[in-house]
Amino acid sequence: MKKDFLQFRKNLTQFMLMTTLSSVVALPHSVLAQGVKNNQSLPTLGDTARGDLSPVMERKIGEQIMSSVRQDPDYLEDGPVIEYLTKLGNSLLDKRPDARGEAVFEFEFFAVRDPVLNAFAFPGGFIGFHSGLILAAQSESELASVMGHEIGHVSQRHIARMLGNQKQDFLIPIAALILAALAARSSPDAAMAMVMGGQGLAIQRQLSFNRDAEREADRIGFQILREGGFDTAGMLAFFGRMQNASRNYSDNGLSYLRSHPLTSERMADIQGRLFGERYRQRTDGLDFYLTQARVRVLQDSKAQGLIDATTFFESQAKNGNEEARLSAKYGLAFVAYKRSDFMTSEKLLSELVAQIGQLPNQKKWLKETSAFASLAIDIEMGKKRPDVAMAKAKTAIRELPLARGLAHQYAEVMIEAKNYSDAEQFLREQINLYRREAKLQHLLAKTYAASGKSALQHIALAEAYAIEGALPAALQQLEIARLDPDVKYYDLSVIDAREREWKEKHREELQDEKKGNK
Repeated sequence: MKKDFLQFRKNLTQFMLMTTLSSVVALPHSVLAQGVKNNQSLPTLGDTARGDLSPVMERKIGEQIMSSVRQDPDYLEDGPVIEYLTKLGNSLLDKRPDARGEAVFEFEFFAVRDPVLNAFAFPGGFIGFHSGLILAAQSESELASVMGHEIGHVSQRHIARMLGNQKQDFLIPIAALILAALAARSSPDAAMAMVMGGQGLAIQRQLSFNRDAEREADRIGFQILREGGFDTAGMLAFFGRMQNASRNYSDNGLSYLRSHPLTSERMADIQGRLFGERYRQRTDGLDFYLTQARVRVLQDSKAQGLIDATTFFESQAKNGNEEARLSAKYGLAFVAYKRSDFMTSEKLLSELVAQIGQLPNQKKWLKETSAFASLAIDIEMGKKRPDVAMAKAKTAIRELPLARGLAHQYAEVMIEAKNYSDAEQFLREQINLYRREAKLQHLLAKTYAASGKSALQHIALAEAYAIEGALPAALQQLEIARLDPDVKYYDLSVIDAREREWKEKHREELQDEKKGNK
């Protein structure tokens, strides 16, 4: 029963995120796209979308959703994976800055553990990828084609448009989810039936709008892919495989994939776009293969999953190209680490790094991806050598100062080594550089908790919650800090200033919400 309930919780979370955002959160989609000229800028929306959901509120909604997503065990909080997705996404956006839309959103790219081929966009610039989709991509161009499509959804603010055109339909899946939560106490099966019933009705009403949104996102995605220098044929190839995959879903599969029946028309349109396009041969970098190797292990780190990953990597090491063979060895080192066989993991990783260092066309990756350093640090922590791990982490962030995962890992290592003073100093320096990074505030709160500074711990948590858009929770943490016996006079002045700022901001948000509901 416990297993059933946990599975229901997972499904309920997925449906909660997917049904309330309906047309912008899943692939494959059905579309009829229109061609555009190379020099045509991306269109902007009319007043209807702006009036119903401001860019500020759109971002706030996205941040609130992401706050829940980050707490889910299936959220892949893996530094090298997030680093790669962010690098790929920013490379597309840098080539086409107007893809950020009129709201100029700061995009965030992430992954979740799920074998289903799927990707989704949340309001305000949050784009997620299922692990299954990352593994299914046979080239970086294929993965970039999906990323470009989802960027198109965000840049055109399709959620705002959907609110403007079909506002009432959002009440249907939400109401179904409330009933499902109550029903879950007695019958998970009945609860899922309620969820799917509400979802089906809302999707049926919104299907016409979905087609328009998908048409627009496909057109923009194709532009972004071309401008970014990727092989545009990758879009057709990947969507074709997703179409085949969707046909194989049973009745127990995600119903959203069965709600977009026009994939063949979409593919025909993309094929039409490709007519006259120059073929671009693009060699995928080693970082693409290393990311897939990490995701394959992270997707299922249980005993059987590691056995299956080992079999895959052993085959890849024999039959793949140079990048595939190198990443296969990395994958085997990662598998050994997950099995707590740290000696084997260290041996394989050391051999791999030495091998790559001798390859003129590959050695640059030792300085351009955090995958090697991150695993080396993890191995040292597994061997209970935090001092050695700390030294390696310090060297790594000096060589890769923009790798956010390494910065977080360095702080975690210092906390584990009980080097709280250095951890606090490092995190404060990082916060000055990355003020909107909630993870740093959470790590600072962890540092304060470990060193017994409870008042400062709650202030740091308040800062983290405020960044994540949860102002009521942030204000609650400030009140806890104010009443803490260890609070200092200077801390109280900080608390008072933040309280005034956030209360005013919260009042403004409530006023915006009231206007939007009229």
